[in-house]
Amino acid sequence: QVQLVESGGGLVQPGGSLRLSCAASGSILRIIAMGWYRQAPGNQRELVASISSTNMANYADSAKGRFTISRDNAQNTVYLQMDSLKPEDTAVYYCNADTVTTALLRRDFWGLGTQVTVSS
Repeated sequence: QVQLVESGGGLVQPGGSLRLSCAASGSILRIIAMGWYRQAPGNQRELVASISSTNMANYADSAKGRFTISRDNAQNTVYLQMDSLKPEDTAVYYCNADTVTTALLRRDFWGLGTQVTVSS
């Protein structure tokens, strides 16, 4: 089994910054890609940013220029630096890992989510 543990969410004022972290552990042979998704009340879960094992990053239009995703392959950890936060960024942020497990199975895993609230 694989576990993803997120941290770094919280309450921040508009224009502020937060840094989310997600550490993966367990029966991991290889992590193909990691990403951050978010879900606001009444909305579907949406991709915020993803990063491949070769550090190729992909961003939603809403995140471009404000958010930066990075990855520490040795620690199986992914980060999301969020700057210039807006109230519309308020959501639960979920970490995702596209993995090959030690059983040689390709599996998708999710964290439990961390709340980000942008409000004055």
